[in-house]
Amino acid sequence: MPRLLFAVLCLTLLLASAVRAEVLEKPIDYNVDGEVHQGLLAYDDALGRPAPGVLVVHEWNGLGEHPRDVAWRLASLGYVAFALDMYGKGVLGSSPEENKKLSAPFYEDREMMRRTARAGLDVLLDQPQVAPGKVAAIGFCFGGTVVLEMARGVQPLAGVVSFHGGLSTPNPAESLDVPVLALHGADDPHVDHDEVAAFIKEMRQSGADWTLIQYGGAVHSFTNPKADSESARYHRKAAMRSWDHMLVFFDEVLR
Repeated sequence: MPRLLFAVLCLTLLLASAVRAEVLEKPIDYNVDGEVHQGLLAYDDALGRPAPGVLVVHEWNGLGEHPRDVAWRLASLGYVAFALDMYGKGVLGSSPEENKKLSAPFYEDREMMRRTARAGLDVLLDQPQVAPGKVAAIGFCFGGTVVLEMARGVQPLAGVVSFHGGLSTPNPAESLDVPVLALHGADDPHVDHDEVAAFIKEMRQSGADWTLIQYGGAVHSFTNPKADSESARYHRKAAMRSWDHMLVFFDEVLR
């Protein structure tokens, strides 16, 4: 191949790759029970076609840096991601005490949890970039609990992925049609063996299409690089492996 033609081809491929990596981020205000919430939409504007959507649900502190980074990573892979806001525009906890105060009402009222998450899902479903019928939800810690509740009672979803989320519920599903992937730290002190066993029992009795993967040596918050306490700590291998497991799941339920 002539050198000039080869150089042009290489430049064309390089430019095409750069275009594909152009991720746009857009804050979106929306209403939940009369209160303004603000989520973050992320997508690759160069795709030129509808793409699968992924709803991202944050940890117990609110819509902070970690779920925003996750939305960007998903968009860079060709998904349309929306990181929802469970607490209200600008509300972000700064301590375990504040985080518990923010999240506790949702644990106590699972219907409110589902309703608030559904409002975020509706925002994603309304985006013209999203392929109809191809939307999943993922969540981290508190958000993992949220997406499992969505699987139990919010439609339409092609699948849900819980990262180190709470697995218990006061209302176990009698029938569950949404595929579930639960990614769990095997040494998580916040989710004991009885809770794991109850989750497995619920999945079996509900006839769910479910998978539970446990990562040895990982505790709570193993995907968050900022987590650094004895009971909630980043675990690089578990974070990488769980991300890959999620992508394999997406290839099955979304592609």
